[in-house]
Amino acid sequence: MTDLVLDAPAQSAPPEADDGVWLECIACGEQFAPFDAVRYTCDDCDGLLEARYADHPTFDDFSGEGVWRYAAALPFAEDEIGADADGGAESGGAWYSLPEGHTPLHEVPRLREEVGVNRLRVKHEGMNPTGSFKDRGMTVGVRVARELGVGRLACASTGNTSAALAAYGARAGMETLVLLPAGKVAAGKVAQASLHGARILEVDGNFDDCLDIVQELATDGEAYLLNSLNPFRLEGQKTIGFEILERFHADYGTYPDRVVLPVGNAGNTAALFKAFRELVAAGELTPDQVPALTGVQAEGAAPMVEAIEDGADEVRRWLDVETRATAIRIGNPVNAPKALPGIRETGGTAVAVSDDEITDAQRALAGEGVGVEPASAASVAGLRKLRDAGEIAADEDVVCLTTGHLLKDPDAAFAAGDDPEPVANSTEAVLDLLE
Repeated sequence: MTDLVLDAPAQSAPPEADDGVWLECIACGEQFAPFDAVRYTCDDCDGLLEARYADHPTFDDFSGEGVWRYAAALPFAEDEIGADADGGAESGGAWYSLPEGHTPLHEVPRLREEVGVNRLRVKHEGMNPTGSFKDRGMTVGVRVARELGVGRLACASTGNTSAALAAYGARAGMETLVLLPAGKVAAGKVAQASLHGARILEVDGNFDDCLDIVQELATDGEAYLLNSLNPFRLEGQKTIGFEILERFHADYGTYPDRVVLPVGNAGNTAALFKAFRELVAAGELTPDQVPALTGVQAEGAAPMVEAIEDGADEVRRWLDVETRATAIRIGNPVNAPKALPGIRETGGTAVAVSDDEITDAQRALAGEGVGVEPASAASVAGLRKLRDAGEIAADEDVVCLTTGHLLKDPDAAFAAGDDPEPVANSTEAVLDLLE
């Protein structure tokens, strides 16, 4: 991975940059102050924006637990973290935190032996407060929304984003609007958004249609968009990468060779790539130590895989997408311009897996006591497929990212599991059945 492009600071920050933080367009390089106006893309060319920093902290600069352990790598001055609407402060971002992060890195010995790699760990993001990785981005994104003084928060969602936004919006006392594709979101996720008080609109279309509408609302100033098009969302999600590297190194004295992760809107792929680049720029990692980012999509929704296989610089929007892995049922991943270089420049790849392969992987994880929703299991299904094809070597150390909890989609879990067995109301009947 000697050609890795570092996320080194620009030659100089713009004069109006706040505390050494600014936004920079990944397409044309234009720079903007982070909080002087609401913006999601570049004013000049409409390219995607990234948060940039004059300084890159090392692992020694991190303290505490969870997402706010990495406050030195987030876009706020230390005395602003957790500041509430009245200007007060609560240590560690508590006003906007539930808390989130510090998720387990499970050992799965039987699965490791079956797949045939040197080491295999599973980073279970389903153990966040609302049951998915989205909480990491929301604790930062809602903090930024308060900084900008916006009123209404909004997102399009396949389910997990809506649950997280509703919870964190409620935490901050802010109005929340979510747009969902009608009939396409697991009931557990809709229930979360509903109970946390979000206004839920079911759109007669798919996720990408919902995102189109929310982007128009945001452009018109009707809401503050907190999908992963928002660059601050990814700042929270990059802490997944920090945690993986810290924990893996603490356990083994080395870093994983590869991180395999599900891909929907490609936000996590982009975020982990950014985390790794920042650590290289800080001198914590060499380019050769950066894990290969390996994306996995469902066969019925695989535009990123298509682009990787075709060597394309852009992703073709899939108009019709379908998979039982509802969380990655996305045909137009908005973070593709950030994620495609992340896969290629780290020496990774991308693969599509069938719904049956996803369900088999979900069962295998459950057999290790790790309960995940279908989209999460795509990472293990992809690892299996690439290992069988010889594209992942037996001597590799691998981390699979699982993004959502089993109970996010109880119907899918029930369908993948064993059926209950009826039995008469007596001990004898139970013993007869067991025999």
